[in-house]
Amino acid sequence: MEEEREVYVNDEAEVVKAEDKLALQFMDSFHTYLTLSHSLSSTLRQGWMDLASARHSMGTSRVNSSLLDLKLHPAATTLKITENDGTQPRFMLQKWVSSEHESTQLEDKNEQPQDSNSMTSSDTDEVQKERFKSLSVFGVLISPKLRATQLSFEKALETLIELANMRSSLLNSFHQLQQEVEDTKE
Repeated sequence: MEEEREVYVNDEAEVVKAEDKLALQFMDSFHTYLTLSHSLSSTLRQGWMDLASARHSMGTSRVNSSLLDLKLHPAATTLKITENDGTQPRFMLQKWVSSEHESTQLEDKNEQPQDSNSMTSSDTDEVQKERFKSLSVFGVLISPKLRATQLSFEKALETLIELANMRSSLLNSFHQLQQEVEDTKE
């Protein structure tokens, strides 16, 4: 009888440890989610401030929506969604796919890089060309603030993808925790 009680107590302790681990994982995911949300807010605020500053320095006639070409263009940035194990989707941002080289992908954000120097100098030049090309509608002499605006909104998009991945992780952690709690009630 005493051995059965020890086994039961040990099993209970393992279940509690598993629940604690899942709860801790959920709380950590939630903390990271809130941090990313704050970072996104700050980045967007900085982007809008840079845009207002560029508009002030270049003039409202040189930075406005009427200068934008409304024809269809291939996307410079695309979103790729993958499901690793069928339960949790993973979002990846593929940036600066050249309109001339549609099959060439210059950057693949939010993927695990195999090499820290994976982008060569020619890739960096291509990225710079694509960035310049997208700002060329505002004229030849582009304000540094307008370039900073572009970078701020690029960073905000990357943060948004991280936020989506963290939310997916958060929901997965919540469902695991909820499942564990329901299993212990039975």
